[in-house]
Formats: sequence, C-alpha cells, structure tokens
Amino acid sequence: MKKRLVGVILSMLFIVIVGLVVIIQFTPFGNTASQSSHTSILQERIVEISELATLKYEYSKAMVKRDDKKILLTDISFAETIKLVEYTGYMKAGSDLSKVEVDYDEAGKQVTVRVPKAKILDNVVQTENMKIEDVKGNIFSDPPTQEIIDDINEEKMKFEEEKIDQGFLTEADKRTAEVLKSFLRVEEDEEIVIEFY
Repeated sequence: MKKRLVGVILSMLFIVIVGLVVIIQFTPFGNTASQSSHTSILQERIVEISELATLKYEYSKAMVKRDDKKILLTDISFAETIKLVEYTGYMKAGSDLSKVEVDYDEAGKQVTVRVPKAKILDNVVQTENMKIEDVKGNIFSDPPTQEIIDDINEEKMKFEEEKIDQGFLTEADKRTAEVLKSFLRVEEDEEIVIEFY
C-alpha cells in the first residue's frame, strides 16, 4: 500500500510539473508586456537625451550706438556720442521631447516616433560680458545703459529671425532625428521612423 501511495504521489507530481511546463510554454504572458515595456524604455531614453538633441549657436556681435543732443526747435547739435557695444550670446533650438509620441509595431519591427517641430528654446545675450567703448564722447550726452540694452534686445530678435530664415530650425530637426535614431536603436533589425508634426 505504501508503494502504491508513493507511486500515486509521484505520478500526480509529474502530471502537475508537466502541466505547468505546458501552461508556461503556450501562454502569451510576454507579448503585451514586452511591447509596452519596449515602448516605455524608448520613452525613457527620449527624455534622457533631450539636452543632447538641442542645437546651440554661440555668437558675438558689435553695434554702434549714436546719440545726438540738439537745441530745441533747431538742427544744431551740441552734444554727440558714438559708442561701440560688443556683446556675446547664444541661441538654442530644439523640440519639446516631453511631447513625443512613440508607437512600436512588433510584427514589422518598426518604431515610429512623432516629434514636435523645432523652435527657438533660448536666445540669451550675456550682458555681464558686454563691453561699451567710447568712440566719440561728450559729458552732456551719455545714453543710459537701459537704452543700450533695449537696442541689443531689438538686434537679438532681428538676428533670431535671420537665423530662422537661414534654416536654423531645419538643422535642429535634423539633429534631433539623428540623435533619436542613434539612441533608440534597441535591435539591429528595427526600423526607426521619425515624423515631425
């Protein structure tokens, strides 16, 4: 009887083990989890590279600031100053990668990434490095510093428009696409498609 009981227990244990192996083998536990985990890994990588995907342009500029003081109701100038103003700055362009949409087609091994088009993220003039030199000065006419800074800000906006017309945002989109493709490649046979909206 004891042998029979041990045989029945071993048979039942064998059947349970075989059943578990069959269930684990044929149940698609990993399919949906693998696709969503793959997508979330890609989104995490995109957030990590947001600073790398920006395009930075450093510039230094010079401008001439002229100021005349005239006697009221006449064209007679009694004080004129000419100042040479030198300043540096930088401009950054890129996409807001927090708004990226990622879609993964497991069957076609294709990752589609929808990215917002590039925009100017920063245009900063470093006023602490600004140099103002008197070319022609007069004690009666000295333009206020705020007036000079306002002129610099006006020049900065003109320069930004020039850079946009020269294709600065297009270059930022190209850089974003290159960086995303190189960082998102998880498997060799995956195709990565970058779409800008």
